[in-house]
Amino acid sequence: MSNNLDYEINKELGECYLFMGELDKAEQYYQKAAGSNGVHADPYIGLATIAVQKGELKKAGTLYEKATNVEANDKAFAGLGLIETEIGSPERAYTLFKRSLEVNPSNIIALYGLVQTAHSTGKIETAIEYLENALEMEPSKTEIRFSLAGCLKSLSRNEEAKKHLEIIIDAEPENESAQELLKEIS
Repeated sequence: MSNNLDYEINKELGECYLFMGELDKAEQYYQKAAGSNGVHADPYIGLATIAVQKGELKKAGTLYEKATNVEANDKAFAGLGLIETEIGSPERAYTLFKRSLEVNPSNIIALYGLVQTAHSTGKIETAIEYLENALEMEPSKTEIRFSLAGCLKSLSRNEEAKKHLEIIIDAEPENESAQELLKEIS
């Protein structure tokens, strides 16, 4: 029981210090959390986040991998995808973003990472499915609807894109990005 309590306290302290930008203290508490309870991915994700902020991408990748070995975790897969994007491996990044979205279809980092890598790898058609799934879960998310409209436009599916842009403009008449994209299509 005390191991679980130690884990929770150390993880929470790691999160607090990370939020405050005190990376060294956050790292200490995440390491304690990982040591007191090896069945959760969160401390490894926290440590990976710190490594990314320190520019230690290889170390971050190892920690994200460790997190995915503990449990299938959308944040860890998304983090690995971001690292692969950063080092110039869009195909691998695309696969990792997909895995993240299979665990959590509303992970916004993975969703936008998938859209970005889909554009660079010529897989825009497949990104549409993930955007539509996310939009189904959260229909009021303007950013997702706008990304979907952009993907549809890039595939010359202008009528579909136009419908999504009109929904955005109806809800947010001042949305300049949607208005501009609609002008390009019309």
